[in-house]
Amino acid sequence: MDNWRKSSYSGPGDGNECVEMATTPTHIAVRDSKTPATRPLAFPLAAFAPFLEALKARPRR
Repeated sequence: MDNWRKSSYSGPGDGNECVEMATTPTHIAVRDSKTPATRPLAFPLAAFAPFLEALKARPRR
């Protein structure tokens, strides 16, 4: 996969300490930008939207 994108919230300074995402026709992959050589997490497209909604619904600590 070579189409990795960083979050727009990365910004300068700690901008390298975020997650990156890449898409394929069937999956969305997520990896830690500090360790790009490690294996990413891959989510089927149908599972990714509910995953994000669940994260948004969690109370902040």
